[in-house]
Amino acid sequence: MAGWVSTLIQGVLLGGLYALFAMGQSLIFGVLRLTNTAQGDFIILGSFAVLSLAARLGVPALAAPWLALVILLPLAFAAGYGLQRLVLNRVLGRDPLPSLVVTFGLGIVIQNLLQEIYSADPRFIESGGLNDASLALGGGLAVGTLPLLIFGVAVAIAAALHGLFTHTAIGRAFRAVSDDREVAELMGLDHRHVYALATGLAFLLVAVAGGLHGMKTTVAPSDGPALLLYGFEAVIIGGMGSFLGTLLGGIILGVTQVIGFRFDPGWGVWLGHMVFLAMLLLRPAGLFPKTR
Repeated sequence: MAGWVSTLIQGVLLGGLYALFAMGQSLIFGVLRLTNTAQGDFIILGSFAVLSLAARLGVPALAAPWLALVILLPLAFAAGYGLQRLVLNRVLGRDPLPSLVVTFGLGIVIQNLLQEIYSADPRFIESGGLNDASLALGGGLAVGTLPLLIFGVAVAIAAALHGLFTHTAIGRAFRAVSDDREVAELMGLDHRHVYALATGLAFLLVAVAGGLHGMKTTVAPSDGPALLLYGFEAVIIGGMGSFLGTLLGGIILGVTQVIGFRFDPGWGVWLGHMVFLAMLLLRPAGLFPKTR
């Protein structure tokens, strides 16, 4: 019994990481109706940015990645804002193909740039032993401190985004341009600026996901497509545009994979894909689809 409880706990915590991968994707799709196929590569770029910056700060290893992440956040927002204003706004329209091609191309550029700078070898963000620390729950159960922290961050981000979209003026602006861009412009909103703010916020989430992922496990320049797949599956399971649904979708995916790994090491990822396909067949809008 304790083994199954441990399995479920590990699955929930893994789901928190998948939800982090998916939050930026859910935000961009919910506001811009754009599927960012470079999402995973941007996360890996964030991991390597934190890794490089932390190594140059000259502070203790336990504090270095967190300080690096704090420094990186405004840079990530500026990069997302600039990318949207200068590039993606030019290709958005009723035809989704141009934006898909552009983000796909960005992903290829990021992968090759990272391989050129860092080589193809996996790297790891040193966190002063935080990745090895654990908390005893009693009854022979223990959870990793870092996975628990990652799950807490995922829950906090999902709740914050839900509150932002529900109770703030910028959230209402996001929803307005998403629902009807032309009407929103008649009400005085500049959709180009609103879109750029949404992408800047999404890049903040990407930086957080990249830093925490790099502290939890090794990262390599070619890992981006796998992270995109896990994040995309979490968004689809939870419902496009629903942040709390995205969190639940990540948890369902994580629990399913860990249960599969318990039976056979080759079953985990496969079983997660099967749940994703079943959701597409039975409830293609997801568990909590965005409503109008």
